[in-house]
Amino acid sequence: MSSQETPYTLSASTRKGLPWVAAVAMFMQTLDATILNTALPAMAKSMDRSPLAMQAAVVSYALTVALLIPVSGWLADRFGTKRVFLFAVGLFMFGSLACALSPNLPLLVVSRILQGAGGAMMMPVARLSLIRAFPRAEMLAVMSFVTMPGLVGPVVGPLLGGWLVDVASWHWVFLINLPIGAFGIWYGRKIMPNFTMHVSPLDRKGMALFGLGLVLLSLGVELAGEGLGHWYYDAVFLLLGILLFWLYVRHSEIHATPLIDLNLLRIRTLNISISGSLVARLGTGGIPLLLPLMMQVAFGYPALTAGLMMAPVAIAAVSVKALVTPLINRFGYRLVLIYNTLLLALCTALFALLTPKMPLSWMVPLLLAYGAINSIQLSAMNTLAMADLKPAEASMGNGLIAIAQQLSIGFGISFSAMLLRGVRDIDWLSGGRLETAFQITFVLLGVLTALSTWLFFRLRNDDGSAMTQTGAVKSSRD
Repeated sequence: MSSQETPYTLSASTRKGLPWVAAVAMFMQTLDATILNTALPAMAKSMDRSPLAMQAAVVSYALTVALLIPVSGWLADRFGTKRVFLFAVGLFMFGSLACALSPNLPLLVVSRILQGAGGAMMMPVARLSLIRAFPRAEMLAVMSFVTMPGLVGPVVGPLLGGWLVDVASWHWVFLINLPIGAFGIWYGRKIMPNFTMHVSPLDRKGMALFGLGLVLLSLGVELAGEGLGHWYYDAVFLLLGILLFWLYVRHSEIHATPLIDLNLLRIRTLNISISGSLVARLGTGGIPLLLPLMMQVAFGYPALTAGLMMAPVAIAAVSVKALVTPLINRFGYRLVLIYNTLLLALCTALFALLTPKMPLSWMVPLLLAYGAINSIQLSAMNTLAMADLKPAEASMGNGLIAIAQQLSIGFGISFSAMLLRGVRDIDWLSGGRLETAFQITFVLLGVLTALSTWLFFRLRNDDGSAMTQTGAVKSSRD
């Protein structure tokens, strides 16, 4: 069987509807990740806690996702993608309802753990279904469509969260998941195939080492980004996480069927996509945080205005999706990722030119350009990772992609926050002016993004050709 082919015959309705199911999962996940932040002060007041203490509700969700992502592929192969996906959405909805009904912080944290358990499986399993259902020559167009809600969610989330808190109460930032999830379950039951594969017994030791390593690493990054603790506590978490990862590497070398086969990183397209995503998102992952924050605390705009100014980013991101497939078909992944990364670095650095006296209308072109270029970047990096995965490698490869995305998002936000605080605290650099600290941070992030292009120079001209309509199918393994 050609590596371009899929072993499954799908009905026309399934081929048309399955990307919509994955898009609903993507929207729920990205919306939930951002809608909560604007509601934290109201939640803190309702529960008679400090806003700082409410970060436990954010951290507990992120750590649960980090712990369970590695096992999502094994569960999908063992019980079927449809069963696990529907269970994950149902658990996410149940956790959302429990969050809305929580009268205090401890119960809220427990409810967020339940919600995170569903979130950890929801999108990875949906993407695995797409990998199994569609030939790779069609995956570029399919994933470009699926990722659109992921670009809209982070923009809509803060706006919707603030509006719901103002007109109703903080409980609705969780209750809004119920109708979206109900649609996902209804449509998923109707459309989604239940792909299964033979699996070996679960690598429990590997899951403990890898999962706990991921939790500790995420916790260290999260605390460092929030500035919630002393630096040596953050360092301990990070070092313990790295130690557990090293122990997992040793474990995987001797285990016949490890939870995640790290030999997959020898696939050059997967390796470059993951490493490039991690480095590039250190420079750009914090932009959705920094821009609204700068407009509020440095420029003096109200929260609603700052949130609305992110709308051009989402509009451009969605509008450009139709161009991604022909662009990569025409020029290939190597050239698109090299030049697009440089353009993304330039846009990031140009945010330093924004000033409080600048009319809002002058900011829109730069926001549109950033949204379009970032959309192309994410589509290219995410689909390149799937280019040379064989059917038997789909579950583990998809797990690695999901883990890398989870880490890169957390790293990007935390690194940006740490960099801003560091620049602000160096008086001779920022002059004690918050506006200057933001400007210098944007320039530094732009330089870092530009440096990530050296990873994409490692690509060959025909790498990722299996994902295009015109390229020849060729393995890209070392």
